[in-house]
Amino acid sequence: MKAVIVFSGGLDSVCTAAYMKKYELYGITFSYGQKANNEIKIAQKFSKLLEFKEHKVVDISFMKGLYGNTNALTDSKITIPSEFDYSIVAPIRNAIFLSIASAWAFAREAEIVAYGAHTGDMRYPDCRPTFAKLLTKALNQGEIDGINLNLRKRIRIWSPFMDNLSKSDLLRKGYKELGQYIFKSWSCYGGNKIHCGTCESCNNRRLAFYKSKIADKTKYLKI
Repeated sequence: MKAVIVFSGGLDSVCTAAYMKKYELYGITFSYGQKANNEIKIAQKFSKLLEFKEHKVVDISFMKGLYGNTNALTDSKITIPSEFDYSIVAPIRNAIFLSIASAWAFAREAEIVAYGAHTGDMRYPDCRPTFAKLLTKALNQGEIDGINLNLRKRIRIWSPFMDNLSKSDLLRKGYKELGQYIFKSWSCYGGNKIHCGTCESCNNRRLAFYKSKIADKTKYLKI
């Protein structure tokens, strides 16, 4: 079975892809004007390591201009926080990613569209299962005539969250498949080439390794 996965090269997406190895995977990575543009190169490396059938990098950097000063992920003037606050929520980012990924899924006759949301992402509205289920319904409705004519396959948006998997659950599964390569994944929200060690995402990464009882060999600028 074919699956399209939204793939940032981050710990969650890498581990989700490793968890989904039974599928024929098609990875899609977005350049949306994010500070963490290093993740794109990381995603390209992992797409080969995980033997994706195909991997695309899609340039939607115009979103940075549309987002303006709404979030810290794209606006250089907003400091990235060390713990969650709403400044790190880019408006309906996952809705945009998943809609584009779903268009590709319909074109490739894939039945699954996946992204790495997990139970620890409850504070992000577009990571919750309720959102994923509603978007699945809407996107299938948008192709319902093609589906009924057997020209399209019905898709299902899936995330680890929907199977009640946590970040540490995912990490254990990813580490089992990838071993030491897992430390090459990219989590930092900053624009450095080494994890900053202080942003919200770096802190979540550290906590996941701690909870998983896996020694964290990630290089951080600050410990």
